[in-house]
Amino acid sequence: MKTTALLALAAAVAPSAASISVPEEAPVYASNAERMDRLTELKNQDWAAAAAQGIGLFNGATRFRKVTAKKKCSANGLADDTYKCRNVDLHGFISHADMGSEVKLGNDVWGWTSPGGREFGIVGQRDGVAFVEITHNGNLEYLGRLDTHTEAVSWRDIKVIGNHAYIGSEAVDHGMQIFDLTKLLDVKPWWNPFFWKPKVFDKEKDLTAHYTGFGASHNIVAHEEARMIYAVGGRSGANARNTTCAGGLFMVDVSDPANPKSPGCVGSGGYVHDAQCVVYQGPQDKYRGKEICFGFNEDALTIYDLTDKANPAVVSRTPYVGNAYSHQGWLVDDSMTFLLLDDELDERDGTAPGRDGRTTTYIFNVTNLEAPLNTGYYKSPARSIDHNQYVVKGLTYQANYASGLRIIDVSGVERDPTGGNFEEVGYFDCHPDDDETGGNIAFIGTWSVYPYFKSGYILLNSIERGIFSLKYTGRKARYL
Repeated sequence: MKTTALLALAAAVAPSAASISVPEEAPVYASNAERMDRLTELKNQDWAAAAAQGIGLFNGATRFRKVTAKKKCSANGLADDTYKCRNVDLHGFISHADMGSEVKLGNDVWGWTSPGGREFGIVGQRDGVAFVEITHNGNLEYLGRLDTHTEAVSWRDIKVIGNHAYIGSEAVDHGMQIFDLTKLLDVKPWWNPFFWKPKVFDKEKDLTAHYTGFGASHNIVAHEEARMIYAVGGRSGANARNTTCAGGLFMVDVSDPANPKSPGCVGSGGYVHDAQCVVYQGPQDKYRGKEICFGFNEDALTIYDLTDKANPAVVSRTPYVGNAYSHQGWLVDDSMTFLLLDDELDERDGTAPGRDGRTTTYIFNVTNLEAPLNTGYYKSPARSIDHNQYVVKGLTYQANYASGLRIIDVSGVERDPTGGNFEEVGYFDCHPDDDETGGNIAFIGTWSVYPYFKSGYILLNSIERGIFSLKYTGRKARYL
């Protein structure tokens, strides 16, 4: 939905975000297209409600000030006297308005480390991406931006392979922008550090390439080892499902970023919302060394063998109890035996075990790729919807909408595959607007997190506010 349409909807009577509750009975969907339609409708309703209530920047305000110095998570559990926290310090913050966005609303985030060790964030916004640098003390410096290739929309996704960012969007005919991140190294020259201004990159001249093999896409999946980009939920027309690719994995070889080429797409398995692709090094000899992708396909966990691009294969398709919308997930570690899965509608639809609204993470044993097994689940202390998570050294960093960043120790999954020894070890709630209500089962708050910097700094992108630079100060994973 375009921003103008969203604001028009907000002018109507919108339900209070605090009044959102799960239905008495979980909805029954006739098709996956119906699932997606409901999910999109709910998000637009929540964003309209937030706009009507003046939450965040939906009302066009610019009330969020920069944070330019460390704000320790205090003994009373607050950072900067605003954000509830535990074992997570705030080091920097820049609002979407201060990063040049006219729409002032965010979405995805990813990071890049230069060959020389400098750390940068690519901050998704409805009308483009902003570039920030994370300084040695965790502060954020806004360097510039790259505008959307067509129009402003709610969904934009970024991944990085090597020194290039790959940017897709739900915007019609957006295609994929390929941007050389080394251009950021000279934006703020060392010899002129005080007299410079952020750079607006030209969306034609400053791109390495603009790939138009697909138009819109929902997510961008990067497999760095294979130098492959997989655009998912992609389409050239109005309906991704009514195409040969069916919104599945659209393959783009980016071995040469200036000349991206597609070996085809994978329509079998249906619409893919997100995926993680690896060179398989798990316990199953049959697949070791092959390119395996774990797809989150709305109503199931779907595993692909993409080793032969001319003959891609679906290895397995596994539904699970409680499914409402299989959204995203990540392998727990390099043994590739367990995987965590986010379901984006279970808390809102009231499917078991997410009916109580506490964020639910599903645990899968994928030792046998042909027959994954849902062994248990983890339930957060907070009431919130999950969105994206990434696992680093036994800790999963979850971006859970209204409850913000949640860090969970999952290193004991081999000892207890039910999740009984999973433990939340830190959090940073970037959405204080619902603190008085005890949490909110709504699609507002944070969108995604990037926890891979060597420095330990973490980027958290808020829909309404902006980009946060954080650092976890708690213990290491218990069982590593």
